Amino acid sequence: MEIRVLRYFLKVAREENITRAAAALNVSQPTLSKQIKDLEYELGKKLFTRSNYSVKLTDEGMLLRKRAEDILAMVDKTQEEFMAMGDVYGGDIYIGAAESEGIGHIIDVIKALNAEYPNIRFHFYSSGTDSISERLDRGLLDFAVVVEEISPTRYNYLRMDETNRWGVLMRKDSPLAAKDAISREDLLHIPLICSRQSMEKEIPAFFGESMERLNIVATYDLIYNASLMVREGFGCAIGFDGIVSTGSDSELCFRPLTPAISAPMYVIWKKYQVFTPVAELLLERLRREFPG
Repeated sequence: MEIRVLRYFLKVAREENITRAAAALNVSQPTLSKQIKDLEYELGKKLFTRSNYSVKLTDEGMLLRKRAEDILAMVDKTQEEFMAMGDVYGGDIYIGAAESEGIGHIIDVIKALNAEYPNIRFHFYSSGTDSISERLDRGLLDFAVVVEEISPTRYNYLRMDETNRWGVLMRKDSPLAAKDAISREDLLHIPLICSRQSMEKEIPAFFGESMERLNIVATYDLIYNASLMVREGFGCAIGFDGIVSTGSDSELCFRPLTPAISAPMYVIWKKYQVFTPVAELLLERLRREFPG
């Protein structure tokens, strides 16, 4: 299975049309069609269903698309790393970041580094900690910023000064908005919107035996969409403070949970990670910023 053919396959999958994909790749349509047929023969599976005007991925094709995207991301990152090995003046750095107001401190560091080395490009991947850690483990990221306790046997890390306070995002006209803090009992039977990751640890730990009495109407990965659901009155969202605007011009407000729960924040990277010169520069700056 050649890298070039995987790129062909992905272009066809994205265009859903052989003619458009061939034009974008600057190859002839018969050549591209043959490459796709050869790939199907090699794998022993049909990757597309074809009609007169379009092609659609089969279930096997969708699986290959996910694998091909990961493989090509790794290939591209590896090529970039080798090209940047002797260049401390430019290159690419890949950072995974969980949602947190504390990311502002990371941005301050990379902004200062970019002022000295304007040819460095920073690529951010935002998601929950589990998804970010998975990409870090697969070598698709140089660093990750996570908001939970980490395994020191798997990662090197720097602990940041910030902690993230858990609470409830709600409309300002919600009856709960009159409270200074929100208890477990306040949330029983109220429509709740919870992060997918928190459903594994934080939510069960906070509610304990009351967990079965919760009315969880939706889950989310990133809280922006959850805030839109809250704004439309679909429910109250449990998440971190400081991510969604709750100022005077907002319809939303935030109240902390009681008893209080918070999450620490770390910059992590794989054990025995080999960095490019520009990634080493960033690590040096991060160590200065977070020496603890």
